[in-house]
Amino acid sequence: MVSNGTSPLSPLAQEALDALATALPDESELTYEQAYAILKDEEDLERPAAEDIVERLYMKGHLYEVEGKLRLTDYEAE
Repeated sequence: MVSNGTSPLSPLAQEALDALATALPDESELTYEQAYAILKDEEDLERPAAEDIVERLYMKGHLYEVEGKLRLTDYEAE
């Protein structure tokens, strides 16, 4: 889980998180493919870089997975 900002995100990871949150559909979840497409369109990240950012966000607790889909953890835009 996120620990009150003790492990800040890099600017690129923060921008990616913002892009994912902005594009989040009404169901409040994304497939991995949707996440990669959003990062490609919004942040111009190719697939390997998008996969890396998604993994970092997941490992830091900003994203979590439910039945193969990604959800954001208590996200608030800065």
